[in-house]
Amino acid sequence: MTDAATDAAPPPQGRPPTLLGLPSYLAGHVSRIGRSTLVGELASRGLRLPHFAIFAGLHDFGSLPHNELADRLGLNRSHLVGYLDELEDKDAIERSRDSSDRRRQLISLTLPGEELASELIEYARSGEATDLSVLNTSELATLTKLLRRVVEADDGRER
Repeated sequence: MTDAATDAAPPPQGRPPTLLGLPSYLAGHVSRIGRSTLVGELASRGLRLPHFAIFAGLHDFGSLPHNELADRLGLNRSHLVGYLDELEDKDAIERSRDSSDRRRQLISLTLPGEELASELIEYARSGEATDLSVLNTSELATLTKLLRRVVEADDGRER
Protein backbone atom coordinates (compact mmCIF):
# COMPACT_ATOMS: atom_id res chain seq x y z
CA MET A 1 0.00 0.00 0.00
CA THR A 2 1.34 3.43 -0.91
CA ASP A 3 1.00 6.61 1.03
CA ALA A 4 -1.00 9.23 -0.95
CA ALA A 5 1.19 12.01 0.40
CA THR A 6 4.35 10.45 -1.01
CA ASP A 7 2.72 9.67 -4.39
CA ALA A 8 1.54 13.24 -4.96
CA ALA A 9 3.39 15.29 -7.54
CA PRO A 10 5.74 17.85 -6.07
CA PRO A 11 4.36 21.37 -6.02
CA PRO A 12 5.41 23.59 -8.92
CA GLN A 13 8.54 25.62 -8.24
CA GLY A 14 7.30 28.76 -9.97
CA ARG A 15 6.98 29.99 -13.49
CA PRO A 16 9.81 29.62 -15.98
CA PRO A 17 12.35 32.45 -15.60
CA THR A 18 12.25 32.98 -19.37
CA LEU A 19 8.58 33.93 -19.14
CA LEU A 20 9.10 36.02 -16.02
CA GLY A 21 11.75 37.97 -17.95
CA LEU A 22 9.35 38.92 -20.76
CA PRO A 23 7.39 42.11 -20.02
CA SER A 24 4.79 41.16 -22.65
CA TYR A 25 4.14 37.84 -20.88
CA LEU A 26 3.85 39.59 -17.52
CA ALA A 27 1.54 42.31 -18.88
CA GLY A 28 -0.62 39.68 -20.56
CA HIS A 29 -0.90 37.63 -17.40
CA VAL A 30 -1.72 40.66 -15.25
CA SER A 31 -4.33 41.57 -17.86
CA ARG A 32 -5.93 38.14 -17.50
CA ILE A 33 -6.03 38.56 -13.73
CA GLY A 34 -7.75 41.93 -13.98
CA ARG A 35 -10.10 40.98 -16.78
CA SER A 36 -11.46 37.81 -15.20
CA THR A 37 -13.49 39.66 -12.57
CA LEU A 38 -14.79 42.21 -15.08
CA VAL A 39 -15.64 39.52 -17.65
CA GLY A 40 -17.78 37.74 -15.07
CA GLU A 41 -19.68 40.89 -14.19
CA LEU A 42 -20.21 41.74 -17.85
CA ALA A 43 -21.43 38.21 -18.61
CA SER A 44 -23.97 38.42 -15.79
CA ARG A 45 -25.43 41.42 -17.67
CA GLY A 46 -25.27 39.81 -21.12
CA LEU A 47 -22.25 41.91 -22.13
CA ARG A 48 -18.66 41.34 -23.26
CA LEU A 49 -15.41 43.31 -23.13
CA PRO A 50 -16.02 45.15 -26.44
CA HIS A 51 -19.29 46.42 -24.98
CA PHE A 52 -17.38 47.74 -21.97
CA ALA A 53 -14.91 49.48 -24.30
CA ILE A 54 -17.83 51.15 -26.09
CA PHE A 55 -19.30 52.28 -22.77
CA ALA A 56 -15.92 53.68 -21.71
CA GLY A 57 -15.37 55.46 -25.02
CA LEU A 58 -18.79 57.10 -25.09
CA HIS A 59 -18.58 57.90 -21.36
CA ASP A 60 -15.21 59.62 -21.82
CA PHE A 61 -15.68 61.31 -25.21
CA GLY A 62 -19.43 61.77 -25.52
CA SER A 63 -21.24 61.18 -28.80
CA LEU A 64 -19.01 60.02 -31.63
CA PRO A 65 -19.44 58.99 -35.24
CA HIS A 66 -19.32 55.23 -35.79
CA ASN A 67 -15.95 55.25 -37.61
CA GLU A 68 -14.27 57.48 -35.03
CA LEU A 69 -15.53 55.32 -32.17
CA ALA A 70 -14.16 52.21 -33.90
CA ASP A 71 -10.80 53.87 -34.50
CA ARG A 72 -10.47 55.21 -30.93
CA LEU A 73 -11.26 51.77 -29.52
CA GLY A 74 -9.12 49.84 -31.99
CA LEU A 75 -12.15 47.80 -33.07
CA ASN A 76 -12.96 46.56 -36.54
CA ARG A 77 -15.68 48.85 -37.91
CA SER A 78 -17.87 46.01 -39.12
CA HIS A 79 -17.61 44.24 -35.75
CA LEU A 80 -18.53 47.47 -33.99
CA VAL A 81 -21.87 47.53 -35.82
CA GLY A 82 -22.84 44.20 -34.22
CA TYR A 83 -21.83 45.37 -30.75
CA LEU A 84 -23.79 48.58 -31.24
CA ASP A 85 -26.84 46.62 -32.37
CA GLU A 86 -26.68 44.59 -29.16
CA LEU A 87 -26.35 47.71 -27.01
CA GLU A 88 -29.17 49.42 -28.86
CA ASP A 89 -31.38 46.38 -28.17
CA LYS A 90 -30.59 46.90 -24.46
CA ASP A 91 -31.52 50.61 -24.71
CA ALA A 92 -27.96 51.52 -23.71
CA ILE A 93 -27.03 53.52 -26.84
CA GLU A 94 -28.82 55.44 -29.53
CA ARG A 95 -27.89 56.42 -33.06
CA SER A 96 -28.79 59.78 -34.53
CA ARG A 97 -27.90 61.74 -37.65
CA ASP A 98 -25.00 64.16 -37.28
CA SER A 99 -26.45 67.63 -37.89
CA SER A 100 -23.14 68.81 -39.40
CA ASP A 101 -22.98 65.86 -41.83
CA ARG A 102 -26.27 64.06 -42.44
CA ARG A 103 -24.42 61.06 -43.92
CA ARG A 104 -22.92 60.22 -40.53
CA GLN A 105 -24.56 58.68 -37.53
CA LEU A 106 -23.55 59.71 -34.04
CA ILE A 107 -23.48 57.07 -31.34
CA SER A 108 -24.53 58.24 -27.86
CA LEU A 109 -25.26 56.70 -24.51
CA THR A 110 -28.88 56.78 -23.39
CA LEU A 111 -29.63 57.69 -19.78
CA PRO A 112 -29.79 53.99 -18.82
CA GLY A 113 -26.57 53.50 -20.81
CA GLU A 114 -24.85 56.32 -18.92
CA GLU A 115 -25.89 54.78 -15.61
CA LEU A 116 -24.70 51.33 -16.69
CA ALA A 117 -21.42 52.73 -18.00
CA SER A 118 -20.76 54.46 -14.67
CA GLU A 119 -21.56 51.28 -12.74
CA LEU A 120 -19.28 49.14 -14.91
CA ILE A 121 -16.42 51.63 -14.82
CA GLU A 122 -16.63 51.78 -11.03
CA TYR A 123 -16.77 47.98 -10.89
CA ALA A 124 -13.68 47.73 -13.12
CA ARG A 125 -11.76 50.24 -11.00
CA SER A 126 -12.73 48.51 -7.79
CA GLY A 127 -11.76 45.10 -9.17
CA GLU A 128 -8.39 46.39 -10.33
CA ALA A 129 -7.74 48.00 -6.96
CA THR A 130 -8.27 44.59 -5.38
CA ASP A 131 -6.35 42.63 -8.02
CA LEU A 132 -3.40 45.04 -7.91
CA SER A 133 -3.42 45.65 -4.17
CA VAL A 134 0.05 44.11 -3.91
CA LEU A 135 1.33 47.43 -5.37
CA ASN A 136 1.44 50.66 -3.40
CA THR A 137 0.05 53.87 -4.89
CA SER A 138 3.40 54.99 -6.31
CA GLU A 139 4.12 51.59 -7.87
CA LEU A 140 0.67 51.44 -9.42
CA ALA A 141 1.11 54.94 -10.87
CA THR A 142 4.49 53.92 -12.33
CA LEU A 143 3.08 50.71 -13.81
CA THR A 144 0.17 52.60 -15.35
CA LYS A 145 2.48 55.28 -16.76
CA LEU A 146 4.81 52.73 -18.34
CA LEU A 147 2.03 50.59 -19.84
CA ARG A 148 0.28 53.70 -21.16
CA ARG A 149 3.50 54.83 -22.84
CA VAL A 150 3.76 51.50 -24.67
CA VAL A 151 0.10 51.64 -25.75
CA GLU A 152 0.39 55.23 -26.95
CA ALA A 153 3.55 54.41 -28.92
CA ASP A 154 1.68 51.53 -30.57
CA ASP A 155 -1.25 53.84 -31.34
CA GLY A 156 1.18 56.19 -33.10
CA ARG A 157 2.58 53.53 -35.43
CA GLU A 158 1.49 53.55 -39.03
CA ARG A 159 0.01 50.28 -40.14
